[in-house]
Amino acid sequence: MYFTITPSPYGDIALTANDQGLTALAFQDGALPLIIDESYIKSSSHFINVIQQLAEYFSGHRTVFELSLAPQGTPFQQKVWQALLTIKQGDTKSYLWIAKKINNEKAVRAVGAANGKNPIALIIPCHRVIGANGKLTGYAGGLALKAKLLMHEKAQFSV
Repeated sequence: MYFTITPSPYGDIALTANDQGLTALAFQDGALPLIIDESYIKSSSHFINVIQQLAEYFSGHRTVFELSLAPQGTPFQQKVWQALLTIKQGDTKSYLWIAKKINNEKAVRAVGAANGKNPIALIIPCHRVIGANGKLTGYAGGLALKAKLLMHEKAQFSV
């Protein structure tokens, strides 16, 4: 496992990866910063493409990430995260929309829980999920960061 820390306009971002791809992305100033222990090896060379694409995203020149992702989670969580990847920049969706997308309309709460466990924030765009009423709902990086990301993406939401 490898890690690096990279700056962004919204604070430092911790990245981890294995040989299959990116395993985590977390804003370090958020409610759930990424904990890096001695099992990780510091390596900026494993993250050149990720850091370049993040810079392009923050400068407004990238709307879709093209990276190898390797998030660890249950089969249900993996389904939810795959559904999140279909939400285009500038769009927002509800937990119910995701539940319908994975053909499990009654699983709205479980979808919310899986969304909250997304280990690759921003790239797997859990910040694009808002309440059915159009208002912001929880985000591991905090609601202020979620609002900033959605404004950066020119998405519609209410506070």
